[in-house]
Amino acid sequence: MSFGAHLIELRKRLFTAALAIVIAAVGSFFLADFVLNALRGPIDAVAETGRTAELNNTVLTEAFDVKLQIALTLAIVISSPVWLWQIWAYIVPALKRTEKRYVVGFFGAALPLFLAGCTMGWFIFPHTVQLLASFAPAESTSIFGTKYYVDFATKLIIAIGVGFVLPVFLVLLNFVGVMTAQTILKGWRVAILVISLFAALATPASDVVTMIVLAIPMIALYFVAAGIAWLHDRAVAKRADKLAAEIAI
Repeated sequence: MSFGAHLIELRKRLFTAALAIVIAAVGSFFLADFVLNALRGPIDAVAETGRTAELNNTVLTEAFDVKLQIALTLAIVISSPVWLWQIWAYIVPALKRTEKRYVVGFFGAALPLFLAGCTMGWFIFPHTVQLLASFAPAESTSIFGTKYYVDFATKLIIAIGVGFVLPVFLVLLNFVGVMTAQTILKGWRVAILVISLFAALATPASDVVTMIVLAIPMIALYFVAAGIAWLHDRAVAKRADKLAAEIAI
């Protein structure tokens, strides 16, 4: 394809992806209130303890902005199969057969892990809100800006989702020859330290139970990634030895 044809193809793919997001956003707009009510749950739990806690819209357009933000976030998630496919359909002609397998495997593993991480983040979020609210004096009133509150929830949930995907990058780096399994395993102490710090920051709980609940699956995924990399390195070494033997003969 010529350069101009590539641009036309890219424009077509981007238009299809954007259209899918817009259509999903229209439908998600009607789900925004349901999502906001679900996010409001931790604040209601704080209020049930006898303290005053509520969401507050500080500017005239904040309620609409928050609803639009939730709708757009949901739309990106709901339409992800469409825009991911458009990305894949655009780059696949330039990939070799082996590279295609790597990319398919990457997306096939990354998407479920990301959703699993977001699900765990959803369950951790209420405990985080209740803990942070508990630092306020009992006689004080906790009024949370709605936009800030939704931003905090979204970033926390997505951050945990991304944390679950990081081991897939280790496997991908191993498959393309950038990092060996031995290198991954040598850094296990640093990895556990980083994971523990991440879990502590993502779940600022007064006890370590919530942090451990998050850290254990992430550490397990790290060693699973190292195990997959080890099996891959072993298979590559066997093929290299076999090829060397054939050449010697």
